[in-house]
Amino acid sequence: MPTGALQLMGLVVRRDLRLAVRHWDQVIQPLVFFMIVTTLFPLAVSPSLDELRRIAPGVVWVAAMLASLLALESLFRPDVEDGTMEQWTLSGQPLSLMLLAKTLTHWVLAGLPIVVMAPLVGYSLGLPEQAWPVLIGSLALGTGALSVLGAIGAALTVSVRRGSVLLALLVLPLEVPILIFGARAVDLAMHGESAAGPLNLLAAALVLFVSLGPAAMAAAMRISVES
Repeated sequence: MPTGALQLMGLVVRRDLRLAVRHWDQVIQPLVFFMIVTTLFPLAVSPSLDELRRIAPGVVWVAAMLASLLALESLFRPDVEDGTMEQWTLSGQPLSLMLLAKTLTHWVLAGLPIVVMAPLVGYSLGLPEQAWPVLIGSLALGTGALSVLGAIGAALTVSVRRGSVLLALLVLPLEVPILIFGARAVDLAMHGESAAGPLNLLAAALVLFVSLGPAAMAAAMRISVES
């Protein structure tokens, strides 16, 4: 990637990180939601570690998917409402790279904390330590893919008032394969089997989405801004 493109993305990332510090309460919402959901399951299902261990992969991944979705509504909307996005589309700079940088920031703020907290959640659900590396790796790959998919949906619905419901309807069906691969990888690792297959599929999905997603985001954003 050219140096100028990296500098442009760096400027967008730094700008969004500074804005996130000012609105830290919104930033921690996905992580708090993730922790609350995974904590409530033992209370609602059973305190038995054997039972919790059996459902742990699915619980962690469903909570991670919903937590990632929670932060998407505000990914592009503030920039559209204050006119920043319109200026970006008219600036002549590659809009796809700027939107990719915003998506990267979304993952750093919403996805990375979930990855970091994953071992603690896994421990609380009785997940064996041998599965923790796969849990962390699958969440790192999977939340990245979820962020790109969610960003495409957010770009499509940014001009719709109260478009969070429409965003969920668009994005959730597309995220189901990521959920299945991620939970399957953790389940295999938990039983001492190789999780290479699901992890490779998650990595391939992430590469595909990062390759094609920025162009789709830019096209959807131009349509939304011009409408």
